[in-house]
Amino acid sequence: MTFTADASDLTARRPSIDGCVPRHVAIIMDGNGRWAKARGLPRTEGHRRGAEVIRRIVRRSIETGVEILTLFSFSSENWSRPATEVSYLLGLLRRFVRTDLANLHENGVRVRVIGERDGLASDIRALLEEAERLTCDNTALTLVVAFNYGSRQELVDAARKLAEDVAAGRLDSREIDSDAIAERLYTRDIPDPDLIIRTSGEQRLSNFLLWQAAYSEFYFEPALWPDYDKDAFDRALASYAKRDRRFGRVSSQAAT
Repeated sequence: MTFTADASDLTARRPSIDGCVPRHVAIIMDGNGRWAKARGLPRTEGHRRGAEVIRRIVRRSIETGVEILTLFSFSSENWSRPATEVSYLLGLLRRFVRTDLANLHENGVRVRVIGERDGLASDIRALLEEAERLTCDNTALTLVVAFNYGSRQELVDAARKLAEDVAAGRLDSREIDSDAIAERLYTRDIPDPDLIIRTSGEQRLSNFLLWQAAYSEFYFEPALWPDYDKDAFDRALASYAKRDRRFGRVSSQAAT
């Protein structure tokens, strides 16, 4: 499944959304394995079907005016899964770059990858770099792929960079604040997510964007990821639009 319309056509057919559309939506795509097990299928089939859903949600994000879509595709803890499953997931990534990247590029999607790259196979690193390089000037949507990503490791890496900068005299320890930490995260040039969606009914972050989620809104979707569709995505956006985001301040409604 590929996109069939260019970015200008998608904008022209953008549906009306009541309320505010989140600028940045992040999704924990959960439930592939359970979906396959419930149907007597191998876990790899769940991952294959889940990859098809990604294409539909990327398209829907452009249609609804979401600017940034972050997908938790492969965590640093996923390496502990069975070797056959890990191999299949890496194969999906390779196929994504080789078959979907050109189409994403044609539709104005910019690809960013966050996560630890040291230790990855050279061909995987080359594919990730190719995706970022080819699409770096696109503006219809930024697709952030969290690959080999773990938020605690991200914070450890940021702390290490701060320590190195202080030791080298590039930074005074008294200047360390939340901005200094944020500038050393993998997401340093990406705004924090406004809305985080998790599918499958689970209600936890699972080491995903722990720092960045400080003021995010959450939406927990009962559907397993392979069953997720644009209607479920729209429900999450509609729920977000009704919320009063205060960021620690008094609600404007309460103030009046």
